[in-house]
Amino acid sequence: MSKPPVTPSAGKASTGQKIEHAIEKALDPLASALKRATTPAPASTPAPAAPGKPGLKISPLAVPFPTIPPIGGVEIATARAGFYKHERDDPVVFRFARGTTCAGVFTKHKVGSAPVDWCKRHLDSDEGGKDVRALVVNAGCANAFTGKAGADAARRTASEVAKRFGCRQRDVMLASTGVIGVVLDDHKIAAQLPTVESRLDADAWAQAARGIMTTDTFPKGSYAEAMIEGEKVRIAGIAKGSGMIAPDMATMLAFIVTDANIHPSVLRALLSLHVRTTFNSVTVDGDTSTNDTCLMFATGTSTAPRIGRVGDRRLKDFSAALDKVMLDLAHQLVRDGEGATKFVKVTVDGAASPASARKLAKSIADSPLVKTAIAGQDANWGRVVMAVGKTEEPVNRDALAIKFGPHQAAIDGAPSPHYDEAKMTAYMKNPEIDITVDVGAGRASATVWTCDLTKGYIEINGDYRS
Repeated sequence: MSKPPVTPSAGKASTGQKIEHAIEKALDPLASALKRATTPAPASTPAPAAPGKPGLKISPLAVPFPTIPPIGGVEIATARAGFYKHERDDPVVFRFARGTTCAGVFTKHKVGSAPVDWCKRHLDSDEGGKDVRALVVNAGCANAFTGKAGADAARRTASEVAKRFGCRQRDVMLASTGVIGVVLDDHKIAAQLPTVESRLDADAWAQAARGIMTTDTFPKGSYAEAMIEGEKVRIAGIAKGSGMIAPDMATMLAFIVTDANIHPSVLRALLSLHVRTTFNSVTVDGDTSTNDTCLMFATGTSTAPRIGRVGDRRLKDFSAALDKVMLDLAHQLVRDGEGATKFVKVTVDGAASPASARKLAKSIADSPLVKTAIAGQDANWGRVVMAVGKTEEPVNRDALAIKFGPHQAAIDGAPSPHYDEAKMTAYMKNPEIDITVDVGAGRASATVWTCDLTKGYIEINGDYRS
């Protein structure tokens, strides 16, 4: 940040003083935006504390947890294993009916965690995903970058759950979230299994959503219903994620359960189809995690017919409902972005290809300069131009157009002649901001959702391990 302006003592300012003053004037918009972003709001009623990590306040963009009815074929329980110093449940266990199918999508991070390795290995096998009986999730320890010791801890966890539920180790899925580089103390989970089994309940979705939180400030859930050949099916999902959120595939855990009867290969196809425009289209800070996991389970307990073929037309309504649930959860990740005060939708039109549009949109959404300007309620469209141009994607400079909500900031590669600073400033005070950019290079478009970048993000991540 620049120094305060130098005041000449008397007479004409020196050449050095003039240069310094010119530099400071040029940097003033950045200083002003940072000041607005970090200046505390006037004293008011304290924000309620989050149910996760002590000291965090519930995001101003939070949404209430939905009503999720029991889903046939699944029971859920939580317990306190002690992965956290403070009082909270940290393992969550799902028990599924016999014959439940499963599919997953996982991080592309080169240092995947032991639970990710475990799930991928068993789901990718010939019999993978055909009879999954349990899911064990723990918060507080990622069990990533832990070598053979971490892999052994994951295997022992699956073994203990399998013994209690009467299934094979391979039929137990695992997921972890928390600090990287710490081996999971699986004995803590094993010690809680009797308690878990006594608490299993079909109506425990809210408890499960809270149990997987780390720096999340509110539990995230979604629910939808669909029809398959005239029969109603239910879809429910929970997710966690607040920081280290970036595409491929958003750093997060998400678990979706349906009572539909769907073959694992069809589940995989559905997940792959909808992940691209949901969990892979959100970003908080541009960082991808070691533990990203999205697992979907189909218990087959509804009266709907079994779907065993990818592309079956009877899945049309189900596919749309699944997309709705996944997009809802993805949006909630952004709404709970660490320190976030603005929910931002970035749309790029006129791109040369869908891939180019996504890269351009992500460049805007990931830019710290764009995000801090939004935090400071500054419609600095020059930063959007910067984020577009640095990608090396095809862009027609002389056709470039930028809008903030309904307000035109730039058009035909130049400032809009109808630009209204007062209206733009008023719009930027909204908690939800739309940025639309037409790069004039083709017909493709893409949308990415993000949030602003505030001092709160630094505070949360500065003491993450404490």
